[in-house]
Parts: sequence; C-alpha cells; structure tokens
Amino acid sequence: MTKNFSRGIHVNHRKEATHAFPIQKAALPARVVLPLQQNLGVPAEAIVKVGDLVAEWQKIADSSKFISAPIHAPIAGKVTRIEKLPAPSGVMTPSVVIEADGEAPAVPPPERGNPWQEMGRDEIRKAVREAGIVGLGGATFPTHVKLNPPSDKKIDAVIINGCECEPYLTVDDRLMVERTRDILSGAGAIAKAAGAVRILFGIEKNKPGAIRAVAEEAAKEGLSQVEVCSLNTKYPQGGEKMLIKAILGREVPSGGLPMDVGVVVHNVGTSLAIAEALERGKPLIERVVTVSGSGVREPKNLLVRIGTSFAEVIEQCGGITEDALKVVMGGPMTGTAVSSLDVPVVKATSGILVFTEKEVRSFAEGSCIRCGRCIRACPTGLMPNFLADFAKFKNWERVEEYHVADCIECGCCTYVCPARIFLVQHFKVAKRELQLRKAVCQ
Repeated sequence: MTKNFSRGIHVNHRKEATHAFPIQKAALPARVVLPLQQNLGVPAEAIVKVGDLVAEWQKIADSSKFISAPIHAPIAGKVTRIEKLPAPSGVMTPSVVIEADGEAPAVPPPERGNPWQEMGRDEIRKAVREAGIVGLGGATFPTHVKLNPPSDKKIDAVIINGCECEPYLTVDDRLMVERTRDILSGAGAIAKAAGAVRILFGIEKNKPGAIRAVAEEAAKEGLSQVEVCSLNTKYPQGGEKMLIKAILGREVPSGGLPMDVGVVVHNVGTSLAIAEALERGKPLIERVVTVSGSGVREPKNLLVRIGTSFAEVIEQCGGITEDALKVVMGGPMTGTAVSSLDVPVVKATSGILVFTEKEVRSFAEGSCIRCGRCIRACPTGLMPNFLADFAKFKNWERVEEYHVADCIECGCCTYVCPARIFLVQHFKVAKRELQLRKAVCQ
C-alpha cells in the first residue's frame, strides 16, 4: 500500500522532458563565480586572495562557526576577483572568482579512501564537514550538523528523500537509477554517523524505475536495514514533516525538528555526495541540474561544476527559444526567478527552468473571499488566510501566535487561492520581520 500525508495538492508534474534521459557531464567552465553564502547558516569567508593559484578541489573559503560549510575550487586556476557580485537570489553577495590557468596546480590526491565502515562516527562527520556538503534538495543546511544530533536526541531512523515532488525536476530520479550503489553507501554512512538502525527510502510512485533500482540493489547487497517506501504522488510529499508522517506515522511538533521524533532526513543527492567524499575524498564541487521548460530547446540533466553561469549551462542545452520570458532556479513551486543569466550555479541549484510568454502570467492581488481552500491545502495545518491578514497589517504578535514559523513555504496556499493573493510572500516578510525583532531584543 502506498503511503500518504493529509492535505497538500496535486499538480501537473511535467517531468516527461527529462526523466528518461541519462545525466550528461557539462563542459568544464573557463571561469567560475563562487558566492560565499551557499548554505543555510553562517557564510564562509575567503581564505585565498586575488592572484593566488588554486588547485581543483582546494578549499577556498571556510568558517569557524558550527552551522556553516566550506567552499572548494571547482576548477584549477587563478583567483582574479573577491568582491560582491549578483547571486541567484538577486542579492549582491561576497564572491570568489576563479579563471582557468595553465600554471595552476593539479588536482590534489584524495585525503581519504577508506570505506565508511572502517571510520568512526566523528570521523565521518568531520569528513562530511570538510567536503562542504549541504542539503542538496534545496535547503542547503550543513549536512554535518544533521549528522551530529544532541546526546538527548536518540535517532533510530534515517529517511532518504527521493520524492522530488516539484514539477519538472528529475535530478533525484536519474541519480537513483544511475548511481544507486553509491547512494546506498552514503545512506549507510549517514545511519552510522547518526546512530540509526533503519534506512527508509521515500520515493513517489511516479518513479517506478527508481523504486525498482533501489530495492533491487539493496537486496543484492544484502542490506536488510534498508526499506523502500512507495509514496503517493502528491505535492509536497518531499517536505520533511510530510515525509516523516507518511512513512513512520510520526508528527514533528510545532517548532520542532525531525530529530525530536528520532529521525534525520537527507536528500538522495546529499547521500551520493557523502559517499564520494568518504570514498574518494571529493568535496562538493559539482551537482546535477535539471534544465527544462518550454523555453529551452534541448532539456537535459547536466552534471555541472558549481560556479558555472546559467548562460553557459543553458547554451549547452541548445539555448533558449525566441519567446522565452522567465528563468527560475529550482522548481516552479518554491524556486526563485533570476534577473540575469550571468548568475552562477550554486549548491542549491537543483534546476534551471525557462518559461515562455504563454506560461508566464501576472496577477493583481484580490481580496480574500474566505473560501477556505488555503486552509484545506496547507500540509502543516495552518490558517494562511488569517496569517496573510495579520502580516499585511503588521500585527506581528498575531502572526507569531498563528505559527508562521511552521510554514514550509511550499506554495500550496498560493497555488489554490482564487483571489491570487501572494500568501507565501507575505509569510516570508513576516518571518524576516520576526527574526529582526528577536535579534534586536537579544
């Protein structure tokens, strides 16, 4: 029986353009731009200077703070600039620019090559941290932090998130089919570091090839602790709280984290990156990106070096059509529209979607008609209509009282709203305001 969660919505998944096409390796860029804020938490600080020659894989930025992750050079070359440059978020962000240089040193030899089975829990966490690995599902939370739960939080289950419920995106689907063994290896390392005894793969049933590949490989390797869970195809099935509820029947409390119910959740891409870091010493310098949408001539799944420009990636997919109008990083439900193709691929870039004039529509906000659709759709059980009213009138106390912090910004409420109210945008503003107010009080 397929598993499910309450509420949510059904969307047109539009994955047919890339789901059956194998991952291709993108051309090596001659220039990369590396924003120093590529994780949720404290940004890294440059540890190189302009004029330095750096090797591929070399660490070029780091932080002494716990909730942070280092950044490594995706190519060998010379550091030509360290200054604020546009990031995909639209914010001018301190960045390191590296240009290919024939005098740059070669790729350094791997520092590690031992199987994770021979490593201690702290050793695994340290290696993951040094590799700069963050959550590759889009949240970019530093992975080593998740692998190091407090002593009073006993983790018994690891969930590997293979839902990929966002429309268009097929990165995780292809990785589970093509890199199954490595993903299972990374999952084993995650379980060991977290102290868990069960590994559960959550995969939506619209990915039968991935479900079959993971189940068969786990059986072949004799991994009795691995269970593959077929989930209903519904958005946002891949949300951590939804996934935990659907698979284990556990409910993360308001304001709580998965570890509060004995679970850690990691994306399949993160699991692969961990395997590569532990077995090859490879840092996170590249990721698979789905390039799709009706505005792209040749949709593909490309393995792209971090720091490559969107323009260069799209050019390797035949370029954009004449009627292309909007480019989004990530999925259409939670992604970010970019204002220029000169911005770089970052660790959070799961997709580059190009939409045409026919698909892009502008709406003027209407007035709430109290239909209740947003309440019925909200997967976390909030009341988006009231939250939006409180946010508009800057009633921050009421916004907090109605648990805006529990909003996962999935966009379900905005999607179903007949008045076209930009609900998620109001919640983002409210969250930011509450953060600023708390910072002032501290």
